Amino acid sequence: MTTLPAKSVQLAVVEKREHGDTAAAARSNIQSNSATRVRKLFSYAQIFFFSLTFMNSWEAMGTNIGVIFYNGGPRAMVWGFFIVIPGTLCQVASMSEMASVQPVAGAQYVWTHYYAPERYRRVITWFQGWITWSSWIAITAGTANVVANVITTLVTVQYPDYTPKPFHLTLIMYGFLIALGLMNQFAFWLIPWVEMAAGLLHIILFVVFAVVLSTLGQRHSSDFVFFTKSNLSGWNNDFVSFNLGIILITWGFVGFDGAVHMSEEVRKARHAVPRAMFWSIVMNSVLAFSMTLIWLYFMGPVEDVLSASYGLVPIVINATGSVRGGSALIGCLLITIIAVFLGCIASISRLTWAWSRDGALPQWFGYVDPRYRVPVRSLWLSLFIVMLLCLLNLGSSIAINVVISLGTFGLFQSYFIAISCMIYARATGRLEDAGWSLGRFGWPINIAGLIYTMWVGTFLVFPNYLPIDAAYFNYALPINAFVWLLAGTAWFVWARKHWRGINQEVFEAVLADADRETKD
Repeated sequence: MTTLPAKSVQLAVVEKREHGDTAAAARSNIQSNSATRVRKLFSYAQIFFFSLTFMNSWEAMGTNIGVIFYNGGPRAMVWGFFIVIPGTLCQVASMSEMASVQPVAGAQYVWTHYYAPERYRRVITWFQGWITWSSWIAITAGTANVVANVITTLVTVQYPDYTPKPFHLTLIMYGFLIALGLMNQFAFWLIPWVEMAAGLLHIILFVVFAVVLSTLGQRHSSDFVFFTKSNLSGWNNDFVSFNLGIILITWGFVGFDGAVHMSEEVRKARHAVPRAMFWSIVMNSVLAFSMTLIWLYFMGPVEDVLSASYGLVPIVINATGSVRGGSALIGCLLITIIAVFLGCIASISRLTWAWSRDGALPQWFGYVDPRYRVPVRSLWLSLFIVMLLCLLNLGSSIAINVVISLGTFGLFQSYFIAISCMIYARATGRLEDAGWSLGRFGWPINIAGLIYTMWVGTFLVFPNYLPIDAAYFNYALPINAFVWLLAGTAWFVWARKHWRGINQEVFEAVLADADRETKD
């Protein structure tokens, strides 16, 4: 099915009426209304802070500060920024231009359908949709795991005799999934304000941590920060070890498409969403690089950080000289992590909703509850699947990490497919003008973003530790291959003949609404 450009939406509706297809148009209007009647709650400021908080970039650098000594060392973490940040900015600039043309909850798979070669459009979109959706499920499970680990670490610091058991982690994850799910259903109108407050806290805590560590922390030399290499992982090849080290930086800069999945609930989305995505990455880049230097300069004894399950805890406790003071600072940080979790649940529920109304998942889930104006069915479907994944903690501490490993690698694949299709559209003259346009810089930015995505994606599947065993094997590639296998099987068994592609009526209704807002 050929996708209509945004300018053709109203013309297409008029043509249907002129041809007398009144009954079909009425059915389409009912279907479109039931699938798109969410409320536009987010202003530009709110979606900006949503995106800013969602990345949690400088906090993520602190989380990984101890792990960097296993691959690359401080040298890789500092100089790796000069690879990751330009690459990420090229990724997000390319995605922002697509979001400006089509601010739709389906994001990557919708853009793929729009820009891919017409002959292969449906099949590429099918695989893109499944890899994007499964990756977001994995990222949501991973965020739940981070929240649970931070909480149990704080408890362990306060009560050294306490030993967290696997079912403790699972219960904590379940508690947050249910509580934040209920908030998404019954009080979604609060979430834009919660994320805005969390974004401000994200900035305030940056200042607090910077001041506390730089005034109280034990200082390391500049040689230590900029030139120390450390390969405790077993990799003797400095080139591989360095690139595995910069992978830790990318964890703070992947998932920026979360804002696009909320775009149908953003006022003037064509302008607000791309700008929020891009400028939040710019701001997070500055904060993350600055805080990384502070972590490294004032981290205190390296052996304390290496022996901790959450590296930030000994850094802060050693700097403040107080277990309670350090725990209080980490507790404040936990608030922003929970806000990330809240936004993650909102984003995956919207992606599930979009993928359902487009017929890849049962369309029963592609429905907006008229009372709460929220896709309740897709919300709880997403949470149910994440809860099933959380049960893996009960069998093995490795199992949940196996699933989580899919997240970053899968999203990098989704970015690669979308940007590749964008380059094809640019080459064939099918790229529309947008409010957020890269103009004459589009070609080099798209190509640079694609090269960066391929480069990092290659090292995302490398084993992080040698020798390889079950505990330290990198499961990203086999789990990803399993998703592709399932999607391929479903394509040949059912979708090749029965799946028509994205729901054109809903797609047109969403873009028509975005056009009206842009004109207003």
